Amino acid sequence: MTIPDPVDYTGDIVLTDGQTVRVRPIRPDDFEAMKAMWQRLSPETIRLRFFAPQQLSEAQIRYLTDVDGHDRFALVAEVRDRIIAVARFDRLPESPDSAEFAVTVEDAEQGRGLGTALLRQLLQPARDRGITQFHGEILKLNRSMMAVMQAAGFEPAFKDYGDVVTATFTTTPTEALLEKAGELDRRAARKALEAVFSPAAVAVIGASRDPGSIGGVVLSSLLHGGYSGAVYPVNPHTPHVQSVAAYPTLEACPTVPDTVFVCVPAPLVESVVDQAGELGVRAAVLIGTGFSESGDEGAAMEAEVLRTARRHGIRLIGPNCMGVLNAAEDVRLNGTFAPSLPPAGRVGVSSQSGTLGMAILDASERLGLGLSTFASIGNKSDISSNDLLQYWEADDATDVIVLYLESFGNPRTFARIARRIGRRKPVVVVKADRRGSDDAIVQAMFDQTGVVRVPTLDQMFAVTSLLSSQPLPSGHRVGIVSNGVGPAILAADACEANGLEVTAPEDDVVQRLAAELPVLGEPSNPLVLRGDATAADMAAAVRALGASGAVDALLVIDAPPLRRGQSVLAEELAEASADVTVPMITVLMSTDQTPTALRRAGLPTVPFPEGAAEALAHVADHARWRRQPLGNVVAFDDADIDAAGAIVEAALGSSDDVWLPAGQANALLRAHAIPCADHRIVADGAAAAAAQEELGGPVVLKPAAPVEKTELGVVRLGLSRPGQIADAVEAMERDLRRRGREDALAEGWLVQQMVPDGVETTIAIVSDPTFGPTLQLGLGGTLAELLSDRTVKVLPLTDLDVDDMLQRMRGFPLLTGYRGSSPVDVGALRTVLLRLGAMAEAHPEIVDLELNPVFVRRHGTSVVDARIHLRASGLSRR
Repeated sequence: MTIPDPVDYTGDIVLTDGQTVRVRPIRPDDFEAMKAMWQRLSPETIRLRFFAPQQLSEAQIRYLTDVDGHDRFALVAEVRDRIIAVARFDRLPESPDSAEFAVTVEDAEQGRGLGTALLRQLLQPARDRGITQFHGEILKLNRSMMAVMQAAGFEPAFKDYGDVVTATFTTTPTEALLEKAGELDRRAARKALEAVFSPAAVAVIGASRDPGSIGGVVLSSLLHGGYSGAVYPVNPHTPHVQSVAAYPTLEACPTVPDTVFVCVPAPLVESVVDQAGELGVRAAVLIGTGFSESGDEGAAMEAEVLRTARRHGIRLIGPNCMGVLNAAEDVRLNGTFAPSLPPAGRVGVSSQSGTLGMAILDASERLGLGLSTFASIGNKSDISSNDLLQYWEADDATDVIVLYLESFGNPRTFARIARRIGRRKPVVVVKADRRGSDDAIVQAMFDQTGVVRVPTLDQMFAVTSLLSSQPLPSGHRVGIVSNGVGPAILAADACEANGLEVTAPEDDVVQRLAAELPVLGEPSNPLVLRGDATAADMAAAVRALGASGAVDALLVIDAPPLRRGQSVLAEELAEASADVTVPMITVLMSTDQTPTALRRAGLPTVPFPEGAAEALAHVADHARWRRQPLGNVVAFDDADIDAAGAIVEAALGSSDDVWLPAGQANALLRAHAIPCADHRIVADGAAAAAAQEELGGPVVLKPAAPVEKTELGVVRLGLSRPGQIADAVEAMERDLRRRGREDALAEGWLVQQMVPDGVETTIAIVSDPTFGPTLQLGLGGTLAELLSDRTVKVLPLTDLDVDDMLQRMRGFPLLTGYRGSSPVDVGALRTVLLRLGAMAEAHPEIVDLELNPVFVRRHGTSVVDARIHLRASGLSRR
């Protein structure tokens, strides 16, 4: 097996201290750098690595540097063009699927998780080269190395050979390894962002006396926001900026700042980041524009800035962003364009758009929504939403996370993190640009991970206010209190349209309400009060309906016929909210300002009933997701993975991109115990006739080649006599040759037993370029296009994902029995979906698969036609 040039293992890893290092394959020209690293190693490190205090000759260093890339492979980690660590493996000649591994980290860089991270990075190149196990010899005295391997989740098996211990582990990542890697990633993200959100000192590069310039606005925000640390303006042209002493260079500042805010033109940014990295600055917030958002030239500058940052290990926010802030009373960092800080609170916010970021900050202050931290990430060349999610996951000051997203960097990582966080902290997302990836896939990912997706900024604030200040509802029942009939009807309609239930309280509650309150008409739900109802009457209705046991949330509407002050009502509702245990949202239709009393009580306020109903529905759906178990990814012991792998290997033996003929497609499905209609692959009409006799009954005839059979018109149904099928073969052969479609004849003919009954479904695996493999399910046959029936899930699938997938089908009633039809075997279809999900995970070479139709019968299922597209995952094979 050879490894082609396009496979590149170069990348960046984040260490436990939040800094980055560049990792790449070793090169022959690394000889001098490797020699220099060796000379920096302490005698103890050399002894633990080579079991003796020895010196390596130049020939030995050359041998370690020159690798063949197949049997011998190595990765190096470098900072500032200096190699600081190396990890390698050497294939064992006596066991070609095993290799010996070794990791060396220079003394000054130890204790940052570098060795563990490098070893993790070595797993993929090993798997790509057919190596399934690593073996390594460790001095028994080197107990720290053995402890690190166990703590990192490699699950090594140790064998004691006197002074030496042999560690053996698989190159396939285990659940323990993935979990430990996630812990390290979270720790690294937190460390990196601590320098951004809680720096001891900051510098503003390009600080300006012009209050309207970028450097002037950012400096002013920092100086007047009450920041608890030191602020160093850097401007070589003046000794003072905005009445504060300025410094001509970053190096001239009294101390090295943790973070620099870079407010200089784009062509100068790389030089600034280089200087900051040389001094040991930990993070840079790149405020300016003119990078990848402006075209190819800007994209090239952005890439160069990132390369420089990576070389120094410095972390970047932006470019093309509006800054960061921390509203905590003991920090008060306002490194943004916002003139003032929003109130301190429990909501962490990230915006990919600077303009919308400003709007969010303005609205947060106006609505009284308290923030913990805020980051505008702009082009997210380095720190992304995924890093922020992991920071906020561990941040005790943040209870709710809000993201405005235009694109995903690594959506599979996002999904894994969001699913984990969402069980404790809601993640609210406004996802813009529905023109990009298939939006059904985006929505599927959000549904599977518990992300609360909202369509507008208004909804973002309403939902966030509910989640940050109110308890989660225990169900979908909503009680409505209003002093106007029209708004109450609108609210009830909107609730039902959003999947909420407007349920009536018990009779005794109704009678008490009628006796005690100025109710308009029969008291029920919605509970409508007369126009002359007082604020105290509204509060009493809230308490009564909230305590009735008939509702899980309250929607309270005030729509007086004449505009009037609402401070008294606000006070009454605030007091009443303290007496009810269900979440509550208020609609004030006569004002666009949230009264102070409602702000203090944490009562969300919106201007119209429809918005309130929609927000309650989002929150109720999220609460239901949290109550459900996460589900399990099902493994099947009866799947013959080896046989299936052999089919994939054989198919990709001569081409890296291939559609399987029918025989191989069906064999691959059967290796995973997915039932296919009984069939025979034959070469000619005589053999087809014999196959029909053997199968018995009517059969289907079609080419075995992976062609679009329906479009070609080469499917014959219900052939029940040998002569009939032989004639059909002859006629179709003539027709295909006449049309120049000899390719359809290349694999012979598929003679397949007719499936007499069942509901037709279609199942597909589609590899999305952004989200990876997805599973799609819908009705088959003529109903498929008419109903546009398609449900989508992103892999990997849990059993609960599949249950949800089935129930979301528009045609699901056809499976359970509709208008007198017999129910079919939904459980068997469920198993097929789970098996297909497992198959896609086991064979990443499957890039497209379509089973159409799959007949779901009274007992079991049967795949009638299968098209499977394989691609060799970037590697060529023997």
